[in-house]
Amino acid sequence: MSERTRVAVDAMGGDYAPSEIVKGAVAALNRNENIEVTLVGDETSIKEELNKYDSYPTDRVRILPTTEVIETAEHPVNAIKKKKDSSMVVGLKEVKLKNADAFVSCGNSGALLVGGQLVAGRIKGIKRAPFAPLIPTEKGVSLILDCGANVDARSDHLVQFARMGSIYMEHVMGVKNPKVAIVNIGAEEEKGNALVKETFPLLKECKDINFVGSVEARDIPKGDVDVIVCEAFVGNVILKLYEGLASTLVHVIKKGLMSTLISKIGAAMALPALKKTLKSFDASEYGGAPLLGLNGLVVKAHGSATSKEIANAIEQCVTFKEQNITEMITKSLNTEEDN
Repeated sequence: MSERTRVAVDAMGGDYAPSEIVKGAVAALNRNENIEVTLVGDETSIKEELNKYDSYPTDRVRILPTTEVIETAEHPVNAIKKKKDSSMVVGLKEVKLKNADAFVSCGNSGALLVGGQLVAGRIKGIKRAPFAPLIPTEKGVSLILDCGANVDARSDHLVQFARMGSIYMEHVMGVKNPKVAIVNIGAEEEKGNALVKETFPLLKECKDINFVGSVEARDIPKGDVDVIVCEAFVGNVILKLYEGLASTLVHVIKKGLMSTLISKIGAAMALPALKKTLKSFDASEYGGAPLLGLNGLVVKAHGSATSKEIANAIEQCVTFKEQNITEMITKSLNTEEDN
């Protein structure tokens, strides 16, 4: 058996905390014997949730009590600085102190970004840490970064995003020589805003990534590229539209299938294949968004995440650790400096 991956989980962050958080942690523990979980938060509430489950490996779960919670609407910097005994800050400290290999939270995104950089700390040489979620495509999944952390990124930041994203896709997702593209309004190199025009030639010069040029938003769902690079404003708009369109299509399809007796009969016959297809386009199947470039793994799950997404987010931490992604990113930076 390989060395277990120790994951600290913010039990108090998110819309459905602590019930869905604890449920997801229990599911991950039962599915994967190479995981240890530390549930960080209000001890009484966490114990009440754990008592709902008859079967889970009690020797691989512990509770780290805290007295404070960072709320969704709180100012990120103030929250991190003032609430030292919050579930988020204490969980991040577990990563900093090497008591945990990773930290998973559904809490305040801004606070997690600030806390990840101030508490866990960036890898030396990393200028900005991007949120990097996996999004479903026709051919599997693609990684999009940044999708919410750096709305005013520079060209050198985007180059680092591309390098880190390429490492992640190759070693965590198993995509050999992943194709990297920058989001643009056309395929031609001369198109785009000032940031894209400045970044494009820099990406072409990178010898350690497979840069294939621009990708338009309409082509992202086709899955022809593996790593999608952009600044956070663009990335977040793409991600939110993606999620909203997916849920709308599911609703419209279900409504159409139930509209007539004939369609209901057809739906019954097509249901197994339909469920399989829709499942592949469910973003919660792929866990959370890692905050790449930190000294340790920090994963942001949706604020509305259910137990399924929590369990998947916890399990994705195993591959991240086993493939030594932090060390690979550090080595990549050293190579860049040598060149």
